[in-house]
Amino acid sequence: MLPPTMWQRQPPIPRRPEEDVTTGVFRAHWLMVPFRVLAATLAFVALVGPILTSFGVAWVVMLTFAVVFGSLAYALPAWWYGSFGLREDHLVVHSGLLMRGSREIPLSRLQAVDVIRPLVGQVFGLAELRIELAGGDNSAVRLTYLSRDVAERMRVAVLAHAAGLPGRAPEAPEWPFYRLPFLLLLGALTFRVPVLLASIALAALATAGVMFTELGVLGALVPLTLGLLGSFWGPLARYTDYYASISSDGLRLRYGMFQRRMQTVPPGRVQAVRVVEPLLWRALGVARVEATVAGYAGARQGASAALLPVAPRRRAYALVNELFPESEVAYVPLVPGREGSRSLVGVDEHLFVTVSGLFCRSTEVVPMERVQALRLTAGPLARFTGRATVGVAVPPGPVRARAEGREVAEARRLVDEMIDLGRRARVTAAGPERWATRATMSRSDTPGEV
Repeated sequence: MLPPTMWQRQPPIPRRPEEDVTTGVFRAHWLMVPFRVLAATLAFVALVGPILTSFGVAWVVMLTFAVVFGSLAYALPAWWYGSFGLREDHLVVHSGLLMRGSREIPLSRLQAVDVIRPLVGQVFGLAELRIELAGGDNSAVRLTYLSRDVAERMRVAVLAHAAGLPGRAPEAPEWPFYRLPFLLLLGALTFRVPVLLASIALAALATAGVMFTELGVLGALVPLTLGLLGSFWGPLARYTDYYASISSDGLRLRYGMFQRRMQTVPPGRVQAVRVVEPLLWRALGVARVEATVAGYAGARQGASAALLPVAPRRRAYALVNELFPESEVAYVPLVPGREGSRSLVGVDEHLFVTVSGLFCRSTEVVPMERVQALRLTAGPLARFTGRATVGVAVPPGPVRARAEGREVAEARRLVDEMIDLGRRARVTAAGPERWATRATMSRSDTPGEV
């Protein structure tokens, strides 16, 4: 295992050795069968039942029983034939009843592992294991209706295989990094300009409606209330009881009020990071850390982008330094743009950093070995003013990584410098696969180290 970094000074949280899940065939929990039968029956009664009532209640009851036994006849063998297991460093998933399918996934392509427990799943002790892979929106593997114990043990085994260790290896110890206080989360969600303006508008409309007995204000109150609840209640329920820890297997996040989620991002999977500091948050000294993680795509990227929803500014930048070892964001020299431009850009041998935004300051960080392409662009107005934009291509996500408003000559020098730095960083940097084995080999090959 990798040694703790300077932010991992607390004693590790002890973990018990896990049972071996590297052999044998596993299936979803048997509760999957009655759940599917119940879902099919309720859908039939709700959609088709009102139509059949004209033929009499007996027809509805008879056809409902037919749906129950028909769905049971399909769900039971589908549950039995749907199995999964580990074969060396591959995850093998069998599915389908009429159309049989088998999928073999090399765990070296693993990008992230999540254990998700919805509210109903918490009641019945069930969980979903979601394995994110490199390859786009349809590459994720979802193993649903698992018992919580099987899901957690399989997560440990999958991470061990991806790290190059035996699947029966115990879970790596973790070091506490940050726990989000509930009052800080509540205050940060309230202390935002859109939320405050929407609250003032809602109060003004409600007061006007009561004073002038005007029911027409309901047309504005309803969507305004729904929008306010969505922007406030959604993040509050999602990030309640937020806890982050560091391990040799990467960053571990646990959060959720009604849907508990344990998210594990292995080392080297974070492609870029953005530290967001809204105007009012700067007065509180807090920030939000968002990341582009390879493997997350579409809606999953947005739901999993926040690594720290709210944290003190120093703790936020400490996480960035953890994600990109051997680098220090604060030490990257930043160069301002032309007069009138508020953007800053900085480059060193490890990082490409941009700072932009007047009301909402955003600091974007891209490691040089993750730069996929460079762009030098200038529109008609930019060419007239002698300015250009340097863009860094990264996978889809919250990070745009653009340095705007640069002198053309400066932009060209920046691109040339980044080409050379990126080439050297990719040569010296190892890939993210089998990180534990690679770290062990590098330490054993180093003279003078034990």
